[in-house]
Amino acid sequence: MTAASTREDQVDVALVGGGIMCATLAAMLRELQPDLTIQVFERLQDVAQESTEAMNNAGTGHAANCELNYTPEQADGTVAIAKALAINGAFEVSLQFWSHLVERGVLTPSTFLTQVPHESCVWGEANTRFLRARHAQLSVHPMFQDMRFTEDPAELADWMPLVMKDRQPGPPLAATRVDRGTDLNFGALTRALFAQLKASGGFELRLQHEVTALRQGPDGVWTLQLADLAQGANREVRAKFVFLGAGGGALPLLLKSGIPEGVGYGGFPVSGQWLVCRNPGIIAQHTSKVYGKPSLGAPPMSVPHLDTRMIAGQRALLFGPYAGFTTKYLKKGSFLDMPGAIRAGNLWPMMAAGWHNLDLTRYLIGQVLQSPEDRLEALRAFMPSARLEDWHLDTAGQRVQIIKRDPKLGGKLEFGTEVVAAADGSLAALLGASPGASTAAATMVALIERCFGAQAKSDAWQAGLRRMVPSHGHDLSQDPELLHSIRTRTNAVLGLA
Repeated sequence: MTAASTREDQVDVALVGGGIMCATLAAMLRELQPDLTIQVFERLQDVAQESTEAMNNAGTGHAANCELNYTPEQADGTVAIAKALAINGAFEVSLQFWSHLVERGVLTPSTFLTQVPHESCVWGEANTRFLRARHAQLSVHPMFQDMRFTEDPAELADWMPLVMKDRQPGPPLAATRVDRGTDLNFGALTRALFAQLKASGGFELRLQHEVTALRQGPDGVWTLQLADLAQGANREVRAKFVFLGAGGGALPLLLKSGIPEGVGYGGFPVSGQWLVCRNPGIIAQHTSKVYGKPSLGAPPMSVPHLDTRMIAGQRALLFGPYAGFTTKYLKKGSFLDMPGAIRAGNLWPMMAAGWHNLDLTRYLIGQVLQSPEDRLEALRAFMPSARLEDWHLDTAGQRVQIIKRDPKLGGKLEFGTEVVAAADGSLAALLGASPGASTAAATMVALIERCFGAQAKSDAWQAGLRRMVPSHGHDLSQDPELLHSIRTRTNAVLGLA
């Protein structure tokens, strides 16, 4: 017997997903227009349980300080830095937004943010030349002027003692370091944002509510069909604007929406695992995030790093992630997720993308077949003194890389994040992974301006955006004085040196 459906009152905004993206968008919209009615739907029993949960994401404040995949080497030996500048600027938007919330008393910095230096480490002549060129090009820019470079073994040992301990003479090593790096607990941040929102009027968080279908009526309003998993009932909610911010779960819902802009999009799921240190003496010796160069074919989320993290108030040390493959689009999803997201419009792009990314397929097969000794060997490249008994394997989060149509290739795999929005601005979906959560504020500001049209352009909303993000409307990469002013403020508010 089918459970009876109950029609709900219409709301202004429906957000699907209980992670950092929906929390950020809800907080911004609540400040821009306090009388908006907002409902958030999360299928699990609590918020921040999927990609936003501390063990399920990188935890790095992605600012392109140490992530070498954001600065690819060109054929002439130069390094492309445009993406690094864009990501660094986007992270500065997040820092400004969080600073604003700290000043309002909504957030406490120590509960979600810790200053942890960001370092890149490479070995071998070719990689050393690359890192030297990367530093030379980035450090002359105001955004990265504090980046340091060294090949000196003594300085390397000071920066990253575990990387240098017991290392035998061999290929040259080089590293860069940015002291103003951050470790972020996005789960704690998300819970704090939702706690504040629940205390305000016109907001409701509905846990254990899964969106099963959605359709747009002739009046432009969307009807969401919901399964109340706790009560075993079905519900319907009408919303003027819908945001699909459910991580890997956003793609199937985008396809169900039927908007033309979503046709041709597919998703390739990549799972991950961490080696987690359980020896407090070793954990205490490492105090930075050390990123290396990715293996051939590796997706950005699999860039290896030896990573100091703060989880549940305790210092932790992780290495990885090791990639894997599953047909699930969510960590707590179904093996039918990927097959269920195949449509006539995306079948060829997905097949073509697979054909043109055979190196990724080979890489994932190799990762899946790894033994504990294989994982230890990868760790020992970073930490020669590592012993298997000091580490245990834990499952990381699930990512879905974007596949989209390409006129030349048929389909291509994208390794960033992308907002797909309906032409009328009534629905938007966030797809992709890295840099993800770190740039949530910038992504949501762009979404607001794209989807809320004239309302977003009004003097009141523009003033609100500038209040939350003082640099709004300016490119920090082109304005050194404003960049200095902004960083002085965020450093003081968030406790960054």
